[in-house]
Amino acid sequence: MRPNLRRTWTTLAAAGILSATAVVAAGQQPGTSAKDTYRDIEATLGIVPGFLKAFPEAGIAGAWGEFKAVQLDPHTALSGKEKQLIGLAVSAQIPCAYCIYFHTAAARANGATDEEVREAVAMAAITRHWSTVLNGMSVDLPTFRKETDTVLRMAAEKANTATPTQ
Repeated sequence: MRPNLRRTWTTLAAAGILSATAVVAAGQQPGTSAKDTYRDIEATLGIVPGFLKAFPEAGIAGAWGEFKAVQLDPHTALSGKEKQLIGLAVSAQIPCAYCIYFHTAAARANGATDEEVREAVAMAAITRHWSTVLNGMSVDLPTFRKETDTVLRMAAEKANTATPTQ
């Protein structure tokens, strides 16, 4: 990997670490200029990474607002670690080497263990496998939903009646 690209991704991973304590402003308002957006990106990340500079200026305010509001905001429903593990799982299936690098580094920066990283990738593989089987075999969706609901109901009932082991 080129040194400048590695530094860019490392900076973004560091931003992921800081997301736990950062105060994130609301997303960019419509009509925000590209110049103002680049200033905000630099204030947030320390640099304006090349991939954000490559984005069309007409859309950079919206793209950055989305990135900042969902990916970097520590006050959303998912933790930074959970967001990055999801990002890694999706990246592994797209596949996208850039995204895999970023989300792995950011997940680790947010406290993910090697085992959690491996499990996220395995879950992506398992999901892809069964999606292929279900779609390829044209399994009836209403029947699948009914069976899934039954299995989950029965598992909950079993968990509620299980005796705790000591």
